[in-house]
Amino acid sequence: MALLEIKNLEVFYGMIQAIKGISFEVNEGEIVTLIGANGAGKTTTMQSIMGLVPIKRGTVTYNGQDITKVPGHKIVNLGMTQVPEGRRIFQELTVYDNLLMGAYTVKDKKQIKDDIDEICTRFEILGQRKNQIAGTLSGGEQQMLAMGRAMMSHPKLLMLDEPSMGLSPLFVDKVFDIIKDYHKSGTTILLVEQNAKKALSIADRAYVLETGSISLSGKAEDLLNNEDVKKAYLGA
Repeated sequence: MALLEIKNLEVFYGMIQAIKGISFEVNEGEIVTLIGANGAGKTTTMQSIMGLVPIKRGTVTYNGQDITKVPGHKIVNLGMTQVPEGRRIFQELTVYDNLLMGAYTVKDKKQIKDDIDEICTRFEILGQRKNQIAGTLSGGEQQMLAMGRAMMSHPKLLMLDEPSMGLSPLFVDKVFDIIKDYHKSGTTILLVEQNAKKALSIADRAYVLETGSISLSGKAEDLLNNEDVKKAYLGA
């Protein structure tokens, strides 16, 4: 069953069409990845799904509900959360306060405390630096904080936009291990990623986005072995 369904999505920036009628779906329990070069429209697609960029035409359906015109802050209440490109943590707040911000839809104080404890166990470095100002963390640590903050809302669908961007190879491996581990807990994941090899290695299915259009789709394993994908995105 499709948890997220995108049909004929079109997005414009002024007179420029950024997304050209794309359609795709994410089934419950899957990891689905959108891969493509810089400027392909990956981030715009994510932002339009989350209600952060106006949609000109097409529909976004989540869990059977049309959310095409639902604003972003209400979408989080429906069980969908995004880890944005560039992390977008609250730089001047502590690690602890950033995690609290992620729980603004949760009303049970004990639940929030338990969730913070769980996040600080999952991300050991965050537990060690709970009272540290978030802006002083390394890039990899900030990415972990952004992911932990998103997990605080208990999303049914977690959307990750370029989680490996700007990270060292060690932190890239850690981030993808965390994604795989979190998926095992029952969360459906939509992953936008420029590191195609890493994304395809953990995904169930994949879509290739080129200049606002989907040029290829299929099982992630098949795309990983596709000669055109290898040449364009895998450095082969």
